[in-house]
Amino acid sequence: MVNQIIRIFIISMLSSGFVIAQPFEYVGSQKCKSCHKSKKKGSQYNAWEESSHAKAFDALFSPEAIAIAQERNLKLPPSESPECLECHTVGFGKGGYEVMDAAFWNADPEDKDAKKAIKRMNGLKNVGCEMCHGAGDAYKKKKIMQGIYSDSLRAEDYGLVTITPEETCLKCHNDRSPSYKPFDYKKRVAEISHPFPDGM
Repeated sequence: MVNQIIRIFIISMLSSGFVIAQPFEYVGSQKCKSCHKSKKKGSQYNAWEESSHAKAFDALFSPEAIAIAQERNLKLPPSESPECLECHTVGFGKGGYEVMDAAFWNADPEDKDAKKAIKRMNGLKNVGCEMCHGAGDAYKKKKIMQGIYSDSLRAEDYGLVTITPEETCLKCHNDRSPSYKPFDYKKRVAEISHPFPDGM
């Protein structure tokens, strides 16, 4: 009897559109490339690749970043400091980018799992797609994206985050940043604009 009640409860929740919250995994910007590179679809990946967001991790190795880390008395270099990585990588501290040791990066090239893990971790360096759009393992599939854009599926059920203009950017572009400069949202968002073409 109890099993039957539980079964009825689960079926009624699923049929009413209620989806149990689940964690989504970060997959890396290279997973977005296959569907978001072509000119016909808006070349979003290309726009990102040419932006300073795509070079945010490399910036942590600059003399300026190293000097800032020293001024702030950070215990680790910028490329390993949580204070820097939270805005220069995707999902740091939330199941995304992690600081890995030499053994990870120098794994046996024949080890397919290690090779896949390295590729994923490289894809989580920089301010990648998922930094703003949410962890992509569920919505990366073309069929899911089509369902979201046709309104037959709810974006949030698949981890796709609705961008809140300005608030999304201000998570990192704020005065907590040691290299903060007054943030002109309209000007800066135009620099990274990557819309779909009209009619898509």
